[in-house]
Amino acid sequence: MPEPFEAIRITDRVYWVGAIDWAIRDFHGYSTGRGTTYNAYLVKADKVTLIDTVKAGFLDQLMSRVRSVVDPGEIDTIISNHSEMDHSGSLPAVIESVRPSKVVASSMGVKALGEHFGLDGIEAVKDGESLDLGGVTASFYETRMLHWPDSMFTYLADEDLLFSQDGFGMHLASTERFVDELSDCVVDREAAKYYANILLPFSPVVKKVLSKVEDLGIAPRFVCPDHGPVWRDETERIVSDYARWAEQKPTGKVVIAYDTMWGSTAKMARAVADGVESSGRTAKVLPLRASTRSDVATEILDAGALVVGTPTINNQMFPTLGDTLTYLRGLKPKNLIGAAFGSYGWSGEGAKHAHAILDDMGVELVRGVDDMVVSQYVPDDEALRSCRELGAEIGERLPE
Repeated sequence: MPEPFEAIRITDRVYWVGAIDWAIRDFHGYSTGRGTTYNAYLVKADKVTLIDTVKAGFLDQLMSRVRSVVDPGEIDTIISNHSEMDHSGSLPAVIESVRPSKVVASSMGVKALGEHFGLDGIEAVKDGESLDLGGVTASFYETRMLHWPDSMFTYLADEDLLFSQDGFGMHLASTERFVDELSDCVVDREAAKYYANILLPFSPVVKKVLSKVEDLGIAPRFVCPDHGPVWRDETERIVSDYARWAEQKPTGKVVIAYDTMWGSTAKMARAVADGVESSGRTAKVLPLRASTRSDVATEILDAGALVVGTPTINNQMFPTLGDTLTYLRGLKPKNLIGAAFGSYGWSGEGAKHAHAILDDMGVELVRGVDDMVVSQYVPDDEALRSCRELGAEIGERLPE
């Protein structure tokens, strides 16, 4: 027998019927140390409506929660806000089980679901179009590239509630379904981490979407994302955070990410941090043996500088630096200054390669290749002094 799972009521007509994934620790390269949820929602209107589904493998949780509210056969309409597999993986099975009268998605969503699953008969809804669910009206707003081409929001004006798919969410498994039931420090950290690792490259789109929502006069009491807890009453908090993050304004924080073989690059990293602190700015030091690429991305979300240190191995930068910088390059952070440094034994290409990637990322480099701080073998006092000077130079160029 399937385990019994209960739906959670959000309003008199809207219920959370999603699934909790306590075990996941990697989400396509994003480190999910606190697990995640796959949120789906049931609207108990005259035409019972399911908003999104869950990742394949979690169908039992979804259907059990639905059954705690209605007979699944009563579902008349399914709305797919986003076709990514963590939200549509169970969609074919749900359609086959409940035989809804209607399944709707954006025009790009119809295409994606057809190509991915071979689903046909899905109806496309246009940007700004509304659908009468019987006592409740659902309005649809395309949010292309937030963060897939098919993405859209669904708004229930009658409930003052926005289904925001992958916007305003976080990867966080918990028994608490609402943000206000959780610690602010956990919520703030996980919301920032989600934005930094998923939505950062789409910041120009975020600005347009926020402007569009404002122009439409939508100021929802509830924001129901596809991952993490539901926002209620304090929704302006996350909207304000998104507006700030999308601007990517530099601060006085310097992120120093490095790896080391025999401790030399670590000594240099600590000296750079000392120099940053001497300028009155803040240094965040991230040794990559103890930090993930996701941690680095999260820290640069509210930073003004990125400094990377690497030893040279096989005429290359250290593998963890290559991994992290490749990941960051794809996230396209803006408005950063930075530098590369490093140690080496008999050849010193590692720091040069890191410097080149920073340049390719659009980081404004404070030193040219010929002026980089590098040290052969163990850094002496002069090399460490140069590292401190580099840190101070970077710090002094940032706002207080």
